[in-house]
Amino acid sequence: MSLQRIVRVSLEHPTSAVCVAGVETLVDIYGSVPEGSEMFEVYGTPGVDVYVSSSLERGREHADTKRWHCDAGLEIIVVMNSPSNDLNDSHVQISYFSSNKPLPLASTVLYLTCVDITLDCDLNCEDRQNGSSVNKRQWVWGPDGYGAILLVNCDRDDLNCDERDNCDQHIRCLQDLEDMSIMVLRTQGPAAFFDDHKLVLHTSSDDAKRARVFHACGPEDSCEAYRHVLGQDKVSYEVARFHGNEERFFVEGLSFPDAGFAGLVFFHVTLLDDSNEDFSESPIFTDTVVFRVAPWIMTPSTLPPLEVYVCRVRNNTRFVDAVAELVRKADCKLTICPQAENRNDRWIQDEMELGYVQAPHKTFPVVFDSPRNGELQDFPYKRILGPDFGYVTREPRDSSVSGLDSFGNLEVSPPVVANGKEYPLGRILIGGNLPGARGRRVTQVVRDFLHAQRVQPPVELFVDWLAVGHVDEFLSFVPAPDGKGFRMLLASPGACFKLFQEKRKWGHGRALLFEGVVGNEQVKTISINQVLSNDNLISYNKFVQSCIDWNREVLKRELGLAERDIVDVPQLFKRERKKAAAFFPDLVNMLVLGKHLGIPKPFGPIINGRCCLEEKVRSLLEPLGLHCTFIDDFTPYHMLLGEVHCGTNVRRQPFSFKWWHMVP
Repeated sequence: MSLQRIVRVSLEHPTSAVCVAGVETLVDIYGSVPEGSEMFEVYGTPGVDVYVSSSLERGREHADTKRWHCDAGLEIIVVMNSPSNDLNDSHVQISYFSSNKPLPLASTVLYLTCVDITLDCDLNCEDRQNGSSVNKRQWVWGPDGYGAILLVNCDRDDLNCDERDNCDQHIRCLQDLEDMSIMVLRTQGPAAFFDDHKLVLHTSSDDAKRARVFHACGPEDSCEAYRHVLGQDKVSYEVARFHGNEERFFVEGLSFPDAGFAGLVFFHVTLLDDSNEDFSESPIFTDTVVFRVAPWIMTPSTLPPLEVYVCRVRNNTRFVDAVAELVRKADCKLTICPQAENRNDRWIQDEMELGYVQAPHKTFPVVFDSPRNGELQDFPYKRILGPDFGYVTREPRDSSVSGLDSFGNLEVSPPVVANGKEYPLGRILIGGNLPGARGRRVTQVVRDFLHAQRVQPPVELFVDWLAVGHVDEFLSFVPAPDGKGFRMLLASPGACFKLFQEKRKWGHGRALLFEGVVGNEQVKTISINQVLSNDNLISYNKFVQSCIDWNREVLKRELGLAERDIVDVPQLFKRERKKAAAFFPDLVNMLVLGKHLGIPKPFGPIINGRCCLEEKVRSLLEPLGLHCTFIDDFTPYHMLLGEVHCGTNVRRQPFSFKWWHMVP
């Protein structure tokens, strides 16, 4: 409990005061002590707890245990825990004594009216719905933490509306309320008390930009009953008490955490004394609650798939059919974006990233639309945004968007422990340049957004050596039954040269790459012998390997990985536009659907009737219980510097771990 106000009593006139249930009130008696007073007694009526405490000490005693010396260092503290039935129905009496007179020199009475005013919300701590045992002004992370959570109401529950639900000041359908957090104002006390006292709900002008509040001012089964009372241009709202002792408010988030916004939004209710016409309203008591806006959370490829997205374009029918078959095996949903909507933009991985938001009362997916703005730019908003499917984007104000702002360059690891710190939701991986070097980086607004979510702290990798420049060109994650529960796959020129050298040693040097590529006369076959005698190719891949090795050490350090957690997948690169591109279809750029993997068909050397690259990948991954399906993406994707992962996207199950239980 904390001291809220000081009441000064008078000998000449009875004094009235307001107590708020459970809150201490300090009584100042020293301005009214009659001359000759040496001691005083103080008593309260039933229901009034009176304590005396020294201002120099923390201890306190019940006031009715003895007479007290009129010491200026003493404080009288009054606490009432039950609201009054009538005005001034309780009181405290103070009597002053001299040592040589048995009767009191004088007495004064402080008449009390107790009201109970609380602003409550779901504090997310074992279903407690009030602030009696925690500080509602604080938001505490961790398994023993507490604090209310607010969702950014960025879905579109009313399909007849063109905007997201939090883009207007209306409740257009009752389902919209399910995405909001409830805040309850409870008041108890004599009805007459509120004739000359006001209750005002308020927030700061900054917080009004982050959240909006609706008040149910009628039957809650009607959209028309909900009035917009706080948020945006409204920072205060006088609450009328004609509905009863409990008023329900519905709160929606307007903004995700971001640069300049840590994610906390505060609401207050203040009791104002309006009884004196000659003076302005005076505050008596304020109660406060704080909400944390739920972060946007990415899902790693190791989580179970729910829905796969792919574009149908003019030359990828066989690819779409192969993806559909893999989706059938994985038992999840397939959504195909038709050519009329994608306008031949096939890079659906680059256009968007699928994640989710979560509060104790609701979880729903949210698509993060990248700033790349290709021909697919309308798809996330027009086709994915809908009931219980939210949308967010970040667009730079200038023209600073580069290829690194496509979301093939945005991945997230499975849960890890690194340097003694747990990351139960993994860490976001984005590609950029070497520290201090000039070159391409993810645009600042996207980096700011990702860092501000806090629950998946980003790691920046070195990708500017790549022509496209995406992290999914040299790494991916697959589930595993042992160890950390996953393996990180890294593209490895060194592993590829080693494999080819072994095959040459066993007399297969004439075996050809790219044999069997269908419908692409531009592609010329090349033998293992020719690869291993190409000094330029060998030299360039040594450079590529050094770039991947630099990232390998960063990943081991920042994700807490050991060598046993990493699988080196054979892969070669060639020089393309002064940067690196996959020499044959990029094997790590795969579609992971549980135990089913859709891997780019590499068209490697055929030895004993089998592709030696496919056989090597199978030997690395099938012992983990994974099923490898090699998909021909050569002409529609590989020739355009992309692969299976680039041409697909996946919505996955959320983590079972609740983000508010972690400590950032």
